[in-house]
Amino acid sequence: MTTDAHASAHAHAHHWEWSWAPMAVVAGAFLLLPITFAGFFVYENTMVTAIAGGLGVVLTLAGVAKWVDEGLTQTPLIANVSTVGLPIFILSEIFIFLSLFASYWMMRLGVESWPPAGTPEINKVIPLIMTVILVTSSITIHIGEEKLEHGDRSGFNNWLIITIILGAVFLGFTVYEYNHLIHAGFIPSTNIYSTAFYSITGFHASHVFIGLAVFLAVLIPSLGGRTNKAFVTCASVYWHFVDVVWFFVASQIYFW
Repeated sequence: MTTDAHASAHAHAHHWEWSWAPMAVVAGAFLLLPITFAGFFVYENTMVTAIAGGLGVVLTLAGVAKWVDEGLTQTPLIANVSTVGLPIFILSEIFIFLSLFASYWMMRLGVESWPPAGTPEINKVIPLIMTVILVTSSITIHIGEEKLEHGDRSGFNNWLIITIILGAVFLGFTVYEYNHLIHAGFIPSTNIYSTAFYSITGFHASHVFIGLAVFLAVLIPSLGGRTNKAFVTCASVYWHFVDVVWFFVASQIYFW
């Protein structure tokens, strides 16, 4: 082995990569999902809900921003690892959603009357509008990717902003629907359908929120002239996954 090769191997062997970003994202998601959810619906504690929700948002956004910054400023030891890791991550997400749907199917098929007593009339128009919005957002991010591929950064930024707006509108409909149903007395503890309804739609909404956080983390440096195409691809694929899952959520929860 030559001196240069030996030095390179020695440097590689002692090169460590570490980041607090994954832990921040996981902690943020944990605070946003079970802790905030339980604080509001189970313990009815406004302070716990506000603190957990606020910290969850901050940690999630900080983790995503840090992750993106590292991708824009650091050279990974293994090239293209994100394109390999993303399918594995999405596969794990699929199994989580499948477990929720399996529980719903068992409850749905185990009773004669559905939805059970105490369930108010669920508006069927809102999920249709939300479907159109989410499908449109998948189209806009695809157009944005095409613009970036052809070197049109300004066009990419514009279409990414449109995608973020559409995703935010989608979440706005979720908040509007939740607010209406809660005021009608339909909360997670009302019956088995309400538990499934809030668990599955809320879990999906959390994925939309994470997707928007990722898009924002991609947009901000892009506006300053820095873009990582691998990040854009991963963010886009994740968003398409969230879009596809919504078809199952809407069809099962609202129309079956």
